[in-house]
Amino acid sequence: MKMKLWEKGQKINEQVFDFTVGDDFILDLHLVKYDCIASIAHARMLNKINILTNEDVNKLIDGLNEIIELNEKGSFEIKKEQEDCHTAIENYLTDKLGELGKKIHTARSRNDQVLTALRLFYRDQGKEIISLMDNLTDSISAFVKKTGDVKIPGYTHMQKAMPSSIKLWGNAFVDSMEDNKSLLVAVLDILDQSPLGTAAGYGVPLEIDREFTARELGFSRVQENPIYAQNSRGKFESSLLHILNQIMFDLNKIATDLILFSMPEFGFFQLPVEFCTGSSIMPQKKNPDVLELLRAKYHVVSACEFQLKNLMSNLISGYNRDMQLSKEPVIKACAITRESLEIGAALFDHLFVNREKCEAAMTEELYATEKVYALVKQGIPFRDAYQQIASKM
Repeated sequence: MKMKLWEKGQKINEQVFDFTVGDDFILDLHLVKYDCIASIAHARMLNKINILTNEDVNKLIDGLNEIIELNEKGSFEIKKEQEDCHTAIENYLTDKLGELGKKIHTARSRNDQVLTALRLFYRDQGKEIISLMDNLTDSISAFVKKTGDVKIPGYTHMQKAMPSSIKLWGNAFVDSMEDNKSLLVAVLDILDQSPLGTAAGYGVPLEIDREFTARELGFSRVQENPIYAQNSRGKFESSLLHILNQIMFDLNKIATDLILFSMPEFGFFQLPVEFCTGSSIMPQKKNPDVLELLRAKYHVVSACEFQLKNLMSNLISGYNRDMQLSKEPVIKACAITRESLEIGAALFDHLFVNREKCEAAMTEELYATEKVYALVKQGIPFRDAYQQIASKM
């Protein structure tokens, strides 16, 4: 069995090892591609500063591209004894290239390795989520275009209040998603700085070219302060998860509205049959399981944000092993947000509006405020007009 990247020859307590590794070797399968991409940029930089020859860097890049291909096929394995993707990748290169594989870790630490891989992962996740938000708003807009003219009651305090419409209701979520998108773009701009080369949090005693690797990886700038690079872990993720939480908050409200207003007692909306399930005992049931789970998943993402923020508090400056546990809530929240946006768009593509039920719900009291202002237009003081209409209700 190969040595760990940090191993110095002492005997390892397997119980302690299992405890410290946890599920990290499984979670890191999400990061293999990004760690390889960062390693390619790093190898090119080492070539630029004459640590690696042209032949060396070409062999390393070929090996790293092989790993990316294997990972995409689901064939690249991270064994528990390897702990993480960084060790698994270096072991693969060493098996393939011998002593050359051992050179890839020159001028870096696993601390800046994982930071860089995570930044690249977050960047891709953010772009995908923005695209999925666009798909959702397109689906809502198409739904509004077909049914937006239908009047429905507007509610305050869960009581009928004033006239509303499908257009007003649907476009509220379009506008909110646009704000969510603006916030996510702002967070991605904060994430757009390269930590590669900060090593363990205090730099390296070599003249490396961090601007070069930043450009190679598509970052707009270098994260200059190496201590801040480590301190930003958890801080940047917290900003990302807060926006994901806002997206899920909107999906929660959509789900809650549709569950209520698709009930037979309201009947404004009819859910697609394929989005409902039945009962094992009651043959008449069509349960809104998809919406119920969509509603619940907001709370799961909210818990991920809470978990992350608590994990990252009370730590001194620099890297702490607590940070390892920040991967899971972020990866989980990203996955839930993606699948929730996808199912939300599919739902609006098939959602039906019952015009007759909506029309029947537009009862007289909804127009009370309009009647008040009709009197105001006649010169009657608002308070008197209000009291006059209220006395007739």
